Amino acid sequence: MSGDKAVTSGKAAGYTIFGINSSIAATIILIAPIIYTLVAYPDTFSLSWNEGRGGFLFAMAFIAAELAGLKYRVSKKRFVIVASLTALTIAYFAALPLGLSAYIRTGADSYNVSLVDSWVWMWDFIVMSLYVASSLVVLFGKKWYKIACAGAIYLAGSAVILSLDAFFPFDSLGPLQVIVPVYLQIDQGVINLIDKTVTNVGPENPDNPANPATARGNLLILNGLHGPFALQVFWPSAGVHSMIIYTLVMLALLLKMDIPIKRKLIYFAIGTFGTVSINVIRIISLSLYALVVTTNVREWEAFHSVAGEIMFLPWLFIYLFIVLFLERKMRKTVGVALSGVVGYHSDLLPNEKDATTSNETSAGKRQE
Repeated sequence: MSGDKAVTSGKAAGYTIFGINSSIAATIILIAPIIYTLVAYPDTFSLSWNEGRGGFLFAMAFIAAELAGLKYRVSKKRFVIVASLTALTIAYFAALPLGLSAYIRTGADSYNVSLVDSWVWMWDFIVMSLYVASSLVVLFGKKWYKIACAGAIYLAGSAVILSLDAFFPFDSLGPLQVIVPVYLQIDQGVINLIDKTVTNVGPENPDNPANPATARGNLLILNGLHGPFALQVFWPSAGVHSMIIYTLVMLALLLKMDIPIKRKLIYFAIGTFGTVSINVIRIISLSLYALVVTTNVREWEAFHSVAGEIMFLPWLFIYLFIVLFLERKMRKTVGVALSGVVGYHSDLLPNEKDATTSNETSAGKRQE
């Protein structure tokens, strides 16, 4: 098993297991429990982060994106071990409606859990994060985090956030609540500016000089075209969970990238600013929805439950893609520049050339 090598070149036929491309086989086996839950419990796949298994879909996307096109010799022994882990994980999900879910709910009382639903979903994400991480270790060894760690980290981060929501809901976790008044003050300023300079968003009587948005602490009072609407905002609704997810996933990506620390810090800072901006836009959109569209609580809650994910996750994917695209472009540019240097005979960077040569030498080794 120690002879398994990750390579970036070679014939595709050399990277198969049981007649299937190794990257495809690894992807299928890793996402098999997610596929099972999607088929068995489709109603649990809500986009809201604390109302179901919707996060599994994004973890699946991370896994597939990182393993796509990977040329890696996976031994049959390793694959069989992962298949066993897959069976155990699927067995966990299959046992949930047979009494396991009720047992987990009962355990919430023993640990003074405040939000039982978040507690239950938390265990799903814990199981999946442990499964994906352990499977990656088996498949790729101790350097697994440099190959495909984003999915496991996303699942683990989601489990952490759900645990915080289960034990410290609403404003009971002071440090995470600090950012809420700042967001609401920004929201108040933007909404009132829109009302004065762009279009009337309230109050119902346009002749009334009162501002449509007033923020006090974590309370936001709106008076729009459909009447008054008050919001008490807590840290989960302020996008704190998206900031935690961004931090974990971005750190995972930067850990894999062999670039100067200064550039890593720049990427991280830009992404942090972008994530904060997305959170602010989300709160503003929720305010505008109440001001302009409806004050019906059920309809507003339906929009609120998906607004964060439909804004944050596309932003995260797009930003990660941009970072990777820029790095590949810069690497190619450096390679072209080095091609004019005496003694440089490849379009690859020196470290890439050496790694490729070494891996190609090992490609002839017999697969276990």
